[in-house]
Amino acid sequence: DVQLQASGGGSVQAGGSLRLSCTVSGFSFDDYAIGWFRQAPGKEREAVSCVSSDGFSSYYADSVKGRNTISSDTAKNTVYLQMNSLKPEDTAVYYCAGRLPARCWRSVEMYAYWGQGAQVTVSS
Repeated sequence: DVQLQASGGGSVQAGGSLRLSCTVSGFSFDDYAIGWFRQAPGKEREAVSCVSSDGFSSYYADSVKGRNTISSDTAKNTVYLQMNSLKPEDTAVYYCAGRLPARCWRSVEMYAYWGQGAQVTVSS
């Protein structure tokens, strides 16, 4: 079975940093895309960032460009989302999601596999 395990959430003050990790098991790491999404209370789930295994497909939401960096460690089957200069509006539950093949999409519907979510809280 494909499983995604998100970790690294927490509470920080505005301007701080957090790194989220998504560890993947159960499918080949050669042809995949891993996306990060977030959902704030009362809002729809939105795309944050994505990276494909071949490096040719990626994106950042406008709201996080210049502050977030997505990277992957294929040896550890883990994708990271480094979040810097955090703002209160970044507060949400963050989910990692996986899809085959290796192409990023911003739509929730395009991802078949989901992790359990990690809470990120940014205080002002």
